[in-house]
Amino acid sequence: MDTEPKTIRLRIDADPRLAAAVGGAARYLADAAAIENEAVAQLQSAVIAACREAFGNLSKDHPHLDVSLTRLSDRIEVSLSHEGVTASAEGGDSGAVPSGVDRIQYETQGNVAVTRLTKYINQGAPSR
Repeated sequence: MDTEPKTIRLRIDADPRLAAAVGGAARYLADAAAIENEAVAQLQSAVIAACREAFGNLSKDHPHLDVSLTRLSDRIEVSLSHEGVTASAEGGDSGAVPSGVDRIQYETQGNVAVTRLTKYINQGAPSR
């Protein structure tokens, strides 16, 4: 198995069609990781919802959402970042994790708010 991380980087505007494109990119990485179909669809939905939520935090001065989708050997990480700190980006893990992801983290890096969604890949599951 190729253990080299695969990363897709995008800068998008607050457009629902672009949120769907990010969800499609997450779906592509999950399909390539051989995640089961239902979990792939849930991940895609969670990523689209996270993008749409982040769109509400964009401003006229900072209208772009930076997206990074990374496929690592044991997980897929989707990071959404934008300038301007929001209440949800005070730091730490979220208590409520949406279906389709295993972990969601909020942090700030200077004046940039970052939301990171993580989906772990089950390794070594016996095939039937």
